[in-house]
Amino acid sequence: MQPSQCTCGQPLFFDNTRCLGCGAEVAYEPFRRRLGAVVAAVDGLWTVSGDPLDPPPLFRLCAHRAAAAACNWLVPASEPAAICLSCRLTRTLPPLDRPRNPARLLHLESAKRRVVSMLQRLGLPLVPKSGDPEHGLAFDFLESLPGEPGVITGHLAGAITLNVAEADDDYREKNRESLREPYRTVIGHLRHELGHYYWDLLVRDTHWLEPFRQLFGDERADYGEALKKHYAEGPAPDWPGRCISSYASSHPWEDWAETWAHYLHVRSTLETASVYRLDISQSPVRVTPFTADVVHTLPLPPVPPEAVEAFLEWINAWIRLTAVLNETARSMGQPDTYPFVLSGPVVEKMFLVHCVVQGDRVAKTPSPPDTLAVPVRDGRGG
Repeated sequence: MQPSQCTCGQPLFFDNTRCLGCGAEVAYEPFRRRLGAVVAAVDGLWTVSGDPLDPPPLFRLCAHRAAAAACNWLVPASEPAAICLSCRLTRTLPPLDRPRNPARLLHLESAKRRVVSMLQRLGLPLVPKSGDPEHGLAFDFLESLPGEPGVITGHLAGAITLNVAEADDDYREKNRESLREPYRTVIGHLRHELGHYYWDLLVRDTHWLEPFRQLFGDERADYGEALKKHYAEGPAPDWPGRCISSYASSHPWEDWAETWAHYLHVRSTLETASVYRLDISQSPVRVTPFTADVVHTLPLPPVPPEAVEAFLEWINAWIRLTAVLNETARSMGQPDTYPFVLSGPVVEKMFLVHCVVQGDRVAKTPSPPDTLAVPVRDGRGG
């Protein structure tokens, strides 16, 4: 997330709808990824304060701004839609007359906006199912009601279903413990299910399918039986050396979705650390860096060595950053920020995700910020 401030100088954050300093209305322009104070123009339209364009473009406030979603996104005045792209992706809402659902929806929509913003920045396809029933995306936020079948979080043909109870801390913690998960978050759920959606869109029936099968396994293995076996017998003992999580070892599709989610975790957090100029260059953390031999066997179309090196700089920066973040969390008596370990095979899989996301742009991957990309000393030699 980019750091932003109001015209009065007050810092602004991604979910703000009003400046706490001067009281100005605040909104987010998704296409230029700008958050700032907005000024009323004509006919119910608004401009972003300080917009460098002349004349400044006109926008409408998302119609869900005053609703339970508390959406602070803008809609270009040239578009016929009354609601923003993020809100248009939500197809089904839980019954809002139920006591906990307004607060749940606020949590879910806030997390979804943050995830959608990152997907836009990466240039990934984002079309609501209402506009493209075959390939579009939709979110159904459903509640398990008494006397009805329980809601299961999952993905099917571009429709992502999320049990709204996942917005409740107690529900998530209970499930996290029962499933022996290191952590469980709404953003993690959204990114994981989006991994399934983008596998269908970007990997299936493309030249990426064979590289996927060589790294993740053959997805044609019976999915239902694989999950049944995973829950009945637990993961294979060797999963930590080849998968990012125990659940990822259950089936190639789940391995991809988990790896995809972690790729987005890594990229989003590193970029936020970069724009906020977090400096860990003097950190005493010493790690053994991943080098190009980790991905040299990756069966891909030719990728320039500098693209591999740039990606590994991100990964090595991530390891240093999370070591600091985890120690900081422990100092507050909180769980680790990132309770996972990246192995060589996981990094190789993550590089394939990176290549799929970048597409033809993979050779132009930027290096991580200087504050994070200081030379990594080999932990074996000090």
